[in-house]
Amino acid sequence: MASVAGARIVLIGGAGFIGHNLALRLKKLGAEVTVIDSLTVNNYYEFKERREHSAENELYLRIIGERLDLLEQNDIPLLEIDAREYHELSEAVSETNPDAVVHLAAVAHANKSNKDPYSTFDHSLRTLENALDIARSAHLNVKHFVYFSSSMVYGHFKTDTVTEESPCDPIGIYGALKFAGEILVKAYGQVFDLPYTIIRPSALYGPRCVSRRVGQIFVENVMAGKEVQVHGDGSDRLDFTYIEDLVSGVVNVLEHENSAGELFNLTYGESRSIAQMADILRDQYPNVQIKYLPKDKLTPDRGTLSVEKARALIGYAPEYPLERGFPEYIKWYHSIWQLQD
Repeated sequence: MASVAGARIVLIGGAGFIGHNLALRLKKLGAEVTVIDSLTVNNYYEFKERREHSAENELYLRIIGERLDLLEQNDIPLLEIDAREYHELSEAVSETNPDAVVHLAAVAHANKSNKDPYSTFDHSLRTLENALDIARSAHLNVKHFVYFSSSMVYGHFKTDTVTEESPCDPIGIYGALKFAGEILVKAYGQVFDLPYTIIRPSALYGPRCVSRRVGQIFVENVMAGKEVQVHGDGSDRLDFTYIEDLVSGVVNVLEHENSAGELFNLTYGESRSIAQMADILRDQYPNVQIKYLPKDKLTPDRGTLSVEKARALIGYAPEYPLERGFPEYIKWYHSIWQLQD
């Protein structure tokens, strides 16, 4: 696929944080984008059906509503289908007859996965197997299957920087299922010649995320007048990745034929410590109070994910270091937070 312009692309789980941002970019570039999502996992119905009606819950519903409004405003069809239901998913994908399928459906948080393994398996591997089996169908001509894995598959980083060739030793349910998904995708490539690409992102942040990642929790606590809690001594490093960089990388994957059969780290490519993120927050809010707590034993020691392979093969060029992206994210969150006052 030389260009995404005119290409038919299906995003399974595409109403989530990554998916809706990707859908908007692809549509802007001229692709025919269809989103398939049940809106139940880390999305509208999950928050709508919660018993408590907290200010936080209402805020997340407003953020998700903004996602859905943007899809509608940009004429991106949203098919409300549960990807665990094979026949419904098959019918929807077949009618779209996509050139590419991007699989994003999954439980999006490691802590939640560890608390509810059965549901995580169902929403992660069951949906993936369905999507793969449909994509390899003879009556379709899917040219590219893109699977979103995670940096969590590496487990504890053995070195400061990991490459795609570094050994994987995931910790906990989330990382294990993501790694199992990678193996399954490769198997479909081997058995059915299904062209695929596997993507490993890391520490994502950006507008309209409700996954309670570290940056989001930091900003919310400050705006709510609460102390910021850091699990560990602040020296832990993450390869924080702004959503715009990840989306650009996925476009590179879709537009470069030599991405087929490959696995890519798609991050900023340079880690920062949790303390450095807290310092950027303190620059914006000088009176913030920071409290250090014990580190969760299921949180691996991480660092930088090398993106040199993606630079060389698909022209990936991230533009948002934490010092640029995090202030932009804070500015966006401040604007939406004010709406609830």
